[in-house]
This record gives sequence, structure tokens and C-alpha cells, in this order.
Amino acid sequence: MVKIFKDFLKEEDGLGTVEIVLLIAILVGLALVFKESIAGFVNEILEKIEGKQGEFIE
Repeated sequence: MVKIFKDFLKEEDGLGTVEIVLLIAILVGLALVFKESIAGFVNEILEKIEGKQGEFIE
């Protein structure tokens, strides 16, 4: 799997560096826009995990 990924990155006829940088910039922008929603979602999941953890310890 790692070899396939490395080969994909070495391909010259695929995505160029500019396209990859633009995709990363878009993803970072979306993460900043939805930062509060993402943080709330992660906190909710962590709270559920902490609640279930007590059931297994007892």
C-alpha cells in the first residue's frame, strides 16, 4: 500500500504541485470555517467514550 502511494506521488502525469497545494489550502480553509462544529463533534465523541469507559472498568 505504501509503495502504491509513493509511486502515485512520483508520477509526473498526475496532479501537479500547484494543484496539491490548492487542495490543501481549500481543506485548511474549510477546517477553519467549520472549526467550532468540528470541535463540538470531537468533544461529543470523547464524552461518549469517557462515559462508556466507566462501564468496562467496573
